[in-house]
Amino acid sequence: MSTNRTPRELEDRSAEMRPKRWTPPELLPEPDKESGYKYRWIRVSLLGNADPRNVAKSLREGYEPVKLTEQPKFRLLIDPNSRFKEEIEIGGLLLCKAPEEFAEQRAEYYSDITRKQTEAVDNNLMRQSDPRMPLYKESKSTTTFGTGK
Repeated sequence: MSTNRTPRELEDRSAEMRPKRWTPPELLPEPDKESGYKYRWIRVSLLGNADPRNVAKSLREGYEPVKLTEQPKFRLLIDPNSRFKEEIEIGGLLLCKAPEEFAEQRAEYYSDITRKQTEAVDNNLMRQSDPRMPLYKESKSTTTFGTGK
């Protein structure tokens, strides 16, 4: 047997690697996920004006601000003039988390409201039978195969 082989640790694979491409930076970085929680960026200011009403609403919904100690990779990205010194605020948005059950219940709640509003508008337009309203509500579907002869 020949021992002229280069040890694997010394092999250079740089020729086999693809060249890296520049990509634009993300506006908001993605936090490291913690199981059982959903993350969301909450608006705390708009055009330099504080929005405490939006923050209070989100906190009442069950969201809690993420501490800087939980996501240390954000240390260099946070706003030094932020009112939230221990939390993560970037560009007027505060990183918050909520238990997955709360986030799913919230999504179902708003989805149900949207569905009910859509049905109300559809029913109102159908009730009026206005020919200018090109809305047709069909509840059955058909499938055909071939030429239909």
